[in-house]
Amino acid sequence: MKLAVIGGTGVIGSQVVRKLTEAGHEAVPVARSTGTDVITGEGLDRAFEGATVVIDASNSPTFDAASLDFFRASMTNLLAAGERADVRHQIVLSIVGVDQVPQLDYYRAKTLQENLLRQGPAPYSIVRATQFFEFVDAVLSWTSDGDTVRLPSTPLQPIAATEVVDAIVDVATGAPLWGIRNIAGPDVFPLDELGRITVAARRDNRTVVLDENAGLFGAVTGDVLTAGPDAHLATMHYRDWLLEAR
Repeated sequence: MKLAVIGGTGVIGSQVVRKLTEAGHEAVPVARSTGTDVITGEGLDRAFEGATVVIDASNSPTFDAASLDFFRASMTNLLAAGERADVRHQIVLSIVGVDQVPQLDYYRAKTLQENLLRQGPAPYSIVRATQFFEFVDAVLSWTSDGDTVRLPSTPLQPIAATEVVDAIVDVATGAPLWGIRNIAGPDVFPLDELGRITVAARRDNRTVVLDENAGLFGAVTGDVLTAGPDAHLATMHYRDWLLEAR
């Protein structure tokens, strides 16, 4: 089976390509470095030739309002190129609870992407994941000021990127869901606690203090970014991952 992986040279996409290839599939990375542009549509017809599945693991270069234009253009072009190539399954990697946080531009943009996919011509699947373990250091850096990191108590349920990859590959090699699969890590943490666990494991001397208005997640209320009862739970625990990452 031939699968085209949008963002196939990125953190998630490259692992998806590798895992599919190891399983005997023809996985084609689709990115600017391979001669394609999802915003203009350049190179998509060539990349999709013979593909039966398209996996969109791409990301907007910004988290601000410009992300709306990125996902509107990219999704429109991917669906059109997929229809021309007779693609039988379009898959998007999204975020758990994404439609519950309209106050964030990036989350509204991802919701738009999902809606365009649902309205498109092809059978589809949406894989919604919680925040990646690998993303936590970046979150800390956003609100770090010298020796202090300010974080809200927003509940998060992080997951290892490798287990997100496994879920995408499983969906991509199966029948279209015509809906959403939610995936999440096994543990829920208030974000400020997650920060303290991280700096302690890293032997980082910064102090994490509670600030409910700090950073991107300060705009999130309640537990909308954690998985519901229908979610597929991964097995890797964050503390174990930190130990292995040392």
